[in-house]
Amino acid sequence: MNDPDTLARAYLALWNDADAASRDRRLADGWTPDARYADPMMTGAGHDGIAAMIAAARAQVAGHRFALRGTPDAHGAFVRFSWTLSPEHGAPIAAGTDIARLAADGRIAEVIGFLDKDSA
Repeated sequence: MNDPDTLARAYLALWNDADAASRDRRLADGWTPDARYADPMMTGAGHDGIAAMIAAARAQVAGHRFALRGTPDAHGAFVRFSWTLSPEHGAPIAAGTDIARLAADGRIAEVIGFLDKDSA
């Protein structure tokens, strides 16, 4: 995935996917096996660790969806994009900016997330 917008949308689709088996396929297709994720609230490593982390996060914010905010951009092997988390038909309860580092094959190798607005 060389296009920043395509990558950001695929990333958010992973987080929004309610089906665990489908999320596993998305991880296998779009993330390296040793990928890592970290933000101020959680961390995950490898497909299994990231899948478990996303499942736990989804359980905490059931009924909410991530949406792209603004236009993703890229520099070298890095893609930056912002997002919001909102209940259906409601105002965002959280917003953040994520930086993804891509492997040579274009898959995500690492994501560092920053919370711009927390629900707390």
